[in-house]
Amino acid sequence: MPAPESPLIIALDYADLGAALQLADALDPARCRVKVGKELFTRVGPVAVEALHRRGFQVFLDLKFHDIPNTVAGAVEAAADQGVWMVNVHASGGRRMMEASAERLAKRGLETHLIAVTVLTSMADGELQETGVSGSALAQVERLATLTLESGLDGVVCSARESARLRELCGAGFLRVTPGIRPASAGQGDQRRVMTPDAAMAAGSTHLVIGRAVTQAADPMAALADIERTLARRS
Repeated sequence: MPAPESPLIIALDYADLGAALQLADALDPARCRVKVGKELFTRVGPVAVEALHRRGFQVFLDLKFHDIPNTVAGAVEAAADQGVWMVNVHASGGRRMMEASAERLAKRGLETHLIAVTVLTSMADGELQETGVSGSALAQVERLATLTLESGLDGVVCSARESARLRELCGAGFLRVTPGIRPASAGQGDQRRVMTPDAAMAAGSTHLVIGRAVTQAADPMAALADIERTLARRS
């Protein structure tokens, strides 16, 4: 399927496949990609990915694998065998885990993008420190992004607030996939480190994960078009 030029990834964070596909059917796969997360995938499994592929969408399988190296490498390979465009792991799983996953994809010649989560965008500095990590969220993101790059992965999930620094640190070709994206008119929800779509792209994000602003809109495609217009004004 042709790759859309758009940086937009719409989060299909639904509890059942019917609702997810109803939203997908309201969108144009030439103008966005879609994300399948833990709840939907746990409930219905690979059938969700298959159904979205049949509709022409490229899929980001957002399962954030974190386990021993061989287990995660196998899970990443299984995701890539489903033909997903992108899959992720937790960078805090360490170098051996990430290297094993990247090497497994390379050995199989699979083209799925492999990225790593740095610090969840729902976490503020104080919450991170409660887990035993000293220093700021930014410092931890920089540390884990550097480790991800050294481990041979394609990029990271990070806050848009960290994108500019990671572009400097890891290079322009290193993917910076940013959730916590909210149009100016939208609420913050349960995210902490958030930014508007145009500001996120200006800051250096390569892809934007957008949920409720599109999925809860009366006309999802119109909401997506509004975001596209906002991005066009800054280009």
